Amino acid sequence: MPKALITGITGQDGSYLADFLLEQNYDVVGVIRRSSTGNYSRIQHIQDRIQMVQGDLIDLASLIGLLEEHRPDEVYNLAAQSFVPISWSQPILTGEVTALGVTRMLDAIRIVDKDIRFYQASSSEMFGKVREAPQREETPFYPRSPYGVAKVYGHWITVNYRESYDLFAVSGMLFNHESPRRGLEFLPRKVTHGVARIVAGLSNELRLGNLDSRRDWGYAPDYVKGMWMMLQHDQPDDFVLATGETHTVGEFVRIAFGHVGLDWENHVVVDPRYYRPAEVDLLVGDPSKAKRILGWEHSVSFEELVQLMVDADLAMLEVTEPQRTSPNINW
Repeated sequence: MPKALITGITGQDGSYLADFLLEQNYDVVGVIRRSSTGNYSRIQHIQDRIQMVQGDLIDLASLIGLLEEHRPDEVYNLAAQSFVPISWSQPILTGEVTALGVTRMLDAIRIVDKDIRFYQASSSEMFGKVREAPQREETPFYPRSPYGVAKVYGHWITVNYRESYDLFAVSGMLFNHESPRRGLEFLPRKVTHGVARIVAGLSNELRLGNLDSRRDWGYAPDYVKGMWMMLQHDQPDDFVLATGETHTVGEFVRIAFGHVGLDWENHVVVDPRYYRPAEVDLLVGDPSKAKRILGWEHSVSFEELVQLMVDADLAMLEVTEPQRTSPNINW
């Protein structure tokens, strides 16, 4: 039975990855930080099937100890300060965890067992003020937030350790991927949860920032499968995972409200407080390398993604009306 260690297991991607690896008959070890309050809601359904251990990306000794004790075959580094707006107010913490934390984990692998295969969660935010469209593995980076800058460091230190120490270390350059497990602070979930609250009569407006920003949105379970596929490949390499389509925030909003028969213009308020100090206007990825080499493809359309997230938030609030036809997707 192969063993995988996942940092950030309580997040959206970590929980879906744990689900997937259990289906592949892995022994799964999840790393959590010591905190006064823990949020295990995303993994409650599998908590009795995984082992939870404490560790911290700012503490090299704890990472070495985890690797020595559990001897994983694969490490998936998904933990980060991952909320882009917070990275402006907490840039040093973001760099400490999202950038230097990658180095600590790589160094722990170098010290303990160089045969461990390592996955680093890179991000489309590294492209920022894009140099070309669509963005490919070779597209130059131009990050537009402390988070994006930290992810660029994490990406290049992964490449550096791969080339310097012959580690099987890969980076997945994942474009936006969402699901009903996404945190409420992230824009797509803020929209779908806001729609559900309006339908439930709990609110009448939704305040958002720039509706013209364009993103490449996919379904998170598709993307965690891609992470695993990268570590099963014969040679370590870096891959873009994306749908190859771009849509505006406004399109996301229109489909979400339209799914419940509402006109978004009657409820959405554009609030300058939610604009970024340095905006990323356009992100759209080219997944052709992942498709050609790994056989990876996304399976859920943009419209299906928005609708299934709205349906999940309506169900969470126990809203049964209006009746809708939901896409046949497990979430």
